[in-house]
Amino acid sequence: MLTVPVFSDRRFAALSVICLSVFVISVDATIVNVALPTLSRELDADTAQLQWVVDAYTLVISALLLSAGTLSDRFGRRGWLIAGLVLFAVTSAVAAQADSVQGLIAARAAMGVGAAVIFPTTLALISAMFTDPGQRAKAIGVWAAMTGIGVAAGPLSGGWLLEHFAWGSIFWVNVPVAAAAVLGGALFVPTSRDPSAPPIDVPGLVLSAVGISALVYTIIEAPAAGWTAGRTITGFAVAAVVLAGFAVWEARTRHPMLDLKVFSNRRFSGGSLAVTAGFTALFGFIFVITQYFQFVKTYSALETGVRLLPVAFSIAAAAVAGPRLAERIGSTVVVAGGLTVFAAGLGWASTVSATTSYVEIAAQMLLLGGGLGLTTASATEAIMGTLSVDRAGVGSAVNDTTREFGGTLGVAIVGSVFASVYADRLTDAPALREVPADTRTAMGESMAAAHRALAAFPPVRIPNVRAAVDAAFLDGLQVGSLVAAGVAAVSAAVVAVLLPAREPGR
Repeated sequence: MLTVPVFSDRRFAALSVICLSVFVISVDATIVNVALPTLSRELDADTAQLQWVVDAYTLVISALLLSAGTLSDRFGRRGWLIAGLVLFAVTSAVAAQADSVQGLIAARAAMGVGAAVIFPTTLALISAMFTDPGQRAKAIGVWAAMTGIGVAAGPLSGGWLLEHFAWGSIFWVNVPVAAAAVLGGALFVPTSRDPSAPPIDVPGLVLSAVGISALVYTIIEAPAAGWTAGRTITGFAVAAVVLAGFAVWEARTRHPMLDLKVFSNRRFSGGSLAVTAGFTALFGFIFVITQYFQFVKTYSALETGVRLLPVAFSIAAAAVAGPRLAERIGSTVVVAGGLTVFAAGLGWASTVSATTSYVEIAAQMLLLGGGLGLTTASATEAIMGTLSVDRAGVGSAVNDTTREFGGTLGVAIVGSVFASVYADRLTDAPALREVPADTRTAMGESMAAAHRALAAFPPVRIPNVRAAVDAAFLDGLQVGSLVAAGVAAVSAAVVAVLLPAREPGR
């Protein structure tokens, strides 16, 4: 099934290609965020449209990961990886040349298809190449480091590109990287697949895609529509019914795309919970801290990206060390401990003010990044170690789906909490009592809107109004960070009980 020797230079060249592939799609998950103000000006995009420039990519990835992982198991993972990279490169070029926000949203959705094809093949190929548990743990640690670096490096690379080139450059940059990965994949990556080649579970593919789409779409829209609004409740109900139907079908069909019995394995379910919680807290934190840097600290997009580097470096270092440490002392201590450290870092980050030094903020990010790196790498190794190589694609897809779902949930929940606190504090601010209600409402919609509105105030009033806006933002950041910390802390307690230290028999 796999022709590459256990120890060979080609195997490590293949790992480099796999890491490059996952890096480019991870960068793209966050690089577009720093370009939103530019896109608003250049494409005349409103807030809702800008949201979908970001979310179209995430929604499509989440919806298609399970299907893509299953199909890669059946048809061959190297070919699936190369096809995904080609599609990602082509759609990135289309996005770079979009002349309307509607066209850009469509291109971003198409990029999500390519990313959904790529993502599950990467971990599946690692599991196929590195059959020794110790070697596999190290390889997964490197893989997790690259995904973490990619997420944190997006704002940095995006900020640099926007300072030197037109906005399309944030998509053009994907093309040569993907092309290099295609060449490397053809030269170095071995092929592998499920030799049993079961029939395609078409109803399972459809039900999973529809159910996950409904769930993720509802979560994305809930902060704007209201968590108790009729359409939000309807969306959650539709998702629940369809996913329940998926579970029933998978339990009854002879060839399920996802054998639900894997969730009875506590290492699989405990690892999945840890990954979901980690990315929920991470994306929620990044959502508020990037705004803090740009609006409170008044850093440029590039300066903001540079100041997020401690998160990237600490995630990378801890992700490499985590699986090795888990081999020695067990996954329970490493994963639950990582979530606890992550929660502590988030709690510390909730104390920032307008005058907090960057040295202190960097220390906070090193702490929370280190905790996240320990968590996700070790939890991912626990997930993949429970599955046979033949089913590694769908197992990888489950792991990747938890990441995407967690990130979407984090932005929705933390963003919703932050927005609510920010708007309430701004409404009650004494400096804004004489401001017309419609202006106050507009300022309460976002920090960007509040800063635009400042230009209309008399110069003598701007310092007090600016202070009120910053104070409202910091209150929202504090509560939002504490919510993220709570998610990490509660998950740490659950994982400590649920996740066994080792796979039975080891």
